[in-house]
Amino acid sequence: MKELKLSTVEEFDSEDLNVGKAKKRLFIGLVAAAGTVVVLFLLLVLVLPLIGLTNIHPWAPYIFSLLVGMLILLVIWATSGLLFSILFGRSLPLFSKMRGLTIKLFLPLMTLVGKVLGIPKNKVRSSFVKVNNDLVNSLAKQYKPEELLLLMPHCLQRSKCDMRLTYSIHNCKQCGRCPIDKLIGLSEHYGIHLAVATGGTIARRIVVQRRPKLILAVACERDLASGIQDTYPLPVFGILNFRPHGPCLDTNVSLQALESAIRQFMDPRYYPAGGPVSHEKIRIVKENEVKNSPAVQQASQVS
Repeated sequence: MKELKLSTVEEFDSEDLNVGKAKKRLFIGLVAAAGTVVVLFLLLVLVLPLIGLTNIHPWAPYIFSLLVGMLILLVIWATSGLLFSILFGRSLPLFSKMRGLTIKLFLPLMTLVGKVLGIPKNKVRSSFVKVNNDLVNSLAKQYKPEELLLLMPHCLQRSKCDMRLTYSIHNCKQCGRCPIDKLIGLSEHYGIHLAVATGGTIARRIVVQRRPKLILAVACERDLASGIQDTYPLPVFGILNFRPHGPCLDTNVSLQALESAIRQFMDPRYYPAGGPVSHEKIRIVKENEVKNSPAVQQASQVS
């Protein structure tokens, strides 16, 4: 695989930072639009049958109006709560379940509204991942290394490599031709389990086996969005990969962004000595070191 220059990574990170606010604005706009559509639909449902309901029972229009009115207030409450949570960067009182509403209700509505407005699905998904990360950050929780899981897509592995990493990440020969060797080094440095998944089924199996309290996942917009939905209520912090060769082929990831997320969610008491790892000089774990590593010994005990 063609080596990705550091300048390319820095440009990608800089671009991602610059579009972060734009992503949130897109999300806010789509949420507001989706909430408005639902409210207008409920108002239409409220108005149309009022004349006919009196034939059923004299109180039927009032009961029906009360139910629809409660639904309208619920939609307004949920929409307002999510928007305030995004703007203030933390969960507000009475709005502790905003991430669940975002995942279960607003993402499908946003996708539908975006489709009507001609907004590409990947833009909607990217915006959703950004806001999901902000909501996960708002939980302000920190974890032990064994409570975290680094979940990587198989497309980070060199496409011409014959090694099967889904059974064990340590089947990697650390040839240095793809990011996996450095990811192993990062995993070993912080003592966090690292796994590679080829699809949603294997990813779910890994999550069930490991039972983490938070997942740091790398993938494309589509896989991150579906993974966040599948694993709810387990929090997932998503990091988009970048694809110099197109989707699902020899992709890459910013180690700086990944380590920053690790240090953000890991309890500082468990930070390794020596501070953040040097990504240019990150050690490649040798085969004999892998067999004796705490992560491998812990994995063998679990299995």
